[in-house]
Amino acid sequence: MWKCLSKYVCIFLLLTLSGIFFLFRNISILEWKLDLCIWELCSNHSEAPTPLDHNQSCNHLSQGQERTPEEALEEHYLLESIAWPEPPPQPTYIPLEQTSDPAHSHFAVLPAVGGREWHVGDQLESLVLMKDFQGHPKRYGGDFLLARLHSPELGAGVAGQVLDHQNGTYSAMFLLLWEGSVQVEVTLVHPSEAVAVLRNLSEERPNRVLYKSLFKCGLLSETTMCNLCLPTNQEPLCNYTDPHTGEPWYCYKPKQLLSCDTRINHFKAGYQKDLITDKEALLFQSGVNLKTCIRAKGSAGVTVLPKKTDKPKVESSHAKPAPVRTTPSGYYFQGSWQSLGDVVMRQFNDPTAITQCLKGKVVYMYGDSTVRQYYEFLTNFLPELKDFNLRSPVRAGPFMAVDIPHNILLKYRSHGPPITWTPLSISQLRYVANELDGLAGGSDTVVVISVWAHFCTFPVQVYIRRLRHIRRAVVRLLNRAPGTVVVVRSANLRAQSLEETLIVSDWFSVQLDKVIKGMFRGLNIKLVDAWEMTLAHHLPHNIHPHPPIIKNMINTILSHICPVKN
Repeated sequence: MWKCLSKYVCIFLLLTLSGIFFLFRNISILEWKLDLCIWELCSNHSEAPTPLDHNQSCNHLSQGQERTPEEALEEHYLLESIAWPEPPPQPTYIPLEQTSDPAHSHFAVLPAVGGREWHVGDQLESLVLMKDFQGHPKRYGGDFLLARLHSPELGAGVAGQVLDHQNGTYSAMFLLLWEGSVQVEVTLVHPSEAVAVLRNLSEERPNRVLYKSLFKCGLLSETTMCNLCLPTNQEPLCNYTDPHTGEPWYCYKPKQLLSCDTRINHFKAGYQKDLITDKEALLFQSGVNLKTCIRAKGSAGVTVLPKKTDKPKVESSHAKPAPVRTTPSGYYFQGSWQSLGDVVMRQFNDPTAITQCLKGKVVYMYGDSTVRQYYEFLTNFLPELKDFNLRSPVRAGPFMAVDIPHNILLKYRSHGPPITWTPLSISQLRYVANELDGLAGGSDTVVVISVWAHFCTFPVQVYIRRLRHIRRAVVRLLNRAPGTVVVVRSANLRAQSLEETLIVSDWFSVQLDKVIKGMFRGLNIKLVDAWEMTLAHHLPHNIHPHPPIIKNMINTILSHICPVKN
């Protein structure tokens, strides 16, 4: 009996061992098949991204879609128009004491031409003399100055034009547009030595803002750096160049078994540190040489009399009127913006007036947060315009609001990378040019575009290329639907601290402002001159202008949409 039992035990153990063997073998096969499945899903064997060094990966900064000969010539002239005067060759380091100091500098209002009185329509000129911290006159130009003429008691202000004589002196020119007492204000934004530092950052550190993307497939995930221009390290790149516009964007390829197709979002990951030396940081001191007012020598104001109805007599052959070198786009009076362009300004002070203007219209807003302000203003101001919850990120959108009784549809969408916001799904990374090509357009369609704030860190050629693609799409839109109202918003001034300045200085923005105005000049578009509207106003500069300025911008847009009927 025991022999028979031991025989069955042996058979049982043999079967058990065989079962365990087959079980582990099948588990291994399943694991192998699962790994193979993940490999097939998360990797792309046909994809072989080429490792690029720093110089190669930056070549596209001035390339992208092919330019016509006319566009290449235009870019040449645009770059010439924003060329900043460079100081004469100097030692590598200039002591702070020899740099521009607003406390020692001054400006003086020059007498009226021919000694006559000031009248509305005349031009006022102030001469600015820059000195260093030792009180010595500067002998070269390149300082970044802003000028404003204002009458606080009248709620009036206008931007001035600064002319650099490149010898340490500057002229601030103003067109006199209202009667009464006016005051000149001149501000040093950056000394020429600080501008040189910013120029180097723009050329050598275009990736000062850090961007990342998350790649994910199943249980595998990895985050890598992304940008237009990535540092040298010979890592393979994922190429996300837009097939329609040719706008480039790159991310480092994940090191895990993740393909470039597994990218799920885009987000800002911070800023580069230690961009400048401690000595260079002395050139960016708030209240010392960063956006600091320059004092007047003598009176900073004059009294402006009513406009003359007859032409003044020329007292001698040598007494010639000063040439009008400044032509502002508008000015403030009693807190309201008065355009000097081709539109009669209307004041939309109640929701009913705005609703009647927008009745039956679809308004598309594309760009950065400075145009998102318009969307937020309208949805907050118009009680019947209801925000439709698309469950979008709070800052990035997209957003949509509807007023069904008045048949109004309002939409906002951010532009494609670079965009410095919280994680944004790649499905929402849309280029403005592509969005414009998807519009039917027409007399019931309004398009508002503001693309500038996220391009401050890159060479200007990058911005020119992006605007070129947008402009081409605008031209196509206006060709197929001439009645479409297209509004373009320019760049604006913002607050400046050391940290902000190295990333988004007004010196970067003023170049973008000139480029956007130059590239859309001559087209059938409407311009909101945000630069002059923020410079001429008394409120502090801010990347997101204060509500009174936004209200005036909205009035400008609505005045174009619903012009005064003559």
